[in-house]
Amino acid sequence: MEKRKGYKYVLFNKPYGVLPQFTDKHGRPTLKDYIPIPNIYAVGRLDLDSEGLLLLTDDGKFNQAISSPKNKEPKTYLVQVEGLPDEKAIQSLQKGVIIKGQKTLPAIVKIIPPPENLWPRIRPIRFRKNIPTSWLKITIYEGRNRQVRKMTAAVGLPCLRLVRISIGPFKLGELQPGEFREV
Repeated sequence: MEKRKGYKYVLFNKPYGVLPQFTDKHGRPTLKDYIPIPNIYAVGRLDLDSEGLLLLTDDGKFNQAISSPKNKEPKTYLVQVEGLPDEKAIQSLQKGVIIKGQKTLPAIVKIIPPPENLWPRIRPIRFRKNIPTSWLKITIYEGRNRQVRKMTAAVGLPCLRLVRISIGPFKLGELQPGEFREV
């Protein structure tokens, strides 16, 4: 899906603890605290405890096309997990795992070194002296609720940190937490 003339498209690096909406009756931080552009809406979701790329637009057709599972737009994440993944866990993630009775689509999964240019998280990650952590780069082609977290948990690797770095052709790039730019 391509951008269309006359519409706004915004890339935002959503910080940890920010709701991916413009209002909250409980007074938590929202997109309104960061983005002064009216009448745009998030494309898909990014949980309160997840970070990284959030795409916003006022183009309803574009939003529908990017969000629709039938279009299988890739979404890529850097994922810190508790434990050391073995080949069996990686293969299970790559082939798809069962979540609530349904198998996920195959994913692209790679073990990676800790990202060098990743900002520190506002609230530090849980650290246990006797349990190592690992980093994975995971690309999925659907967007179920908390899907990546549920996938890693299903193979015995609880997710500690989740940072989305791309949605389809859109990349987080050099945006720092709380920064946005129109594209």
